[in-house]
Amino acid sequence: MLTEADFDATFDLNVKGLVFTVQKALPLMAAGGVIVLNGSIAGSKAYPGQSLYNASKAAVRSFARSWTIDLKDRGIRVNVVSPGATETKLMRGHFDAAPKAEEDVIKGVTLGRLGHLDDVANAVLFLASSESSFVAGHELFVDGGVAAV
Repeated sequence: MLTEADFDATFDLNVKGLVFTVQKALPLMAAGGVIVLNGSIAGSKAYPGQSLYNASKAAVRSFARSWTIDLKDRGIRVNVVSPGATETKLMRGHFDAAPKAEEDVIKGVTLGRLGHLDDVANAVLFLASSESSFVAGHELFVDGGVAAV
């Protein structure tokens, strides 16, 4: 059962923090600026037992689409990078505690491996660069094909 405290903790971190961070940054941004939000494939591909997290990341995607419209006259683009299972300290701790979990996760990744931090960083760099100057309101999945296949 979900509690109000669970809801507040998840949405405060993933949504409220994002909204007010962007709000504070906007006055500092010049025309042609870029915002890249941190989503997750969980916002599009629901995972069991993770309804609050899934919904909070769907909200991130929704803000990117809305802000793309709201900020177009300022020339500010907004996109989302949505990683899948990525080798991080947090993920490693989870796998060390449940070794079979890593094998199960990797089986579900089309490319057969966990993502690396560089995979995600390179996607963010692309979205922040002029190479993606006509990309706006999109969600770029960096998940080894999980959400698409």
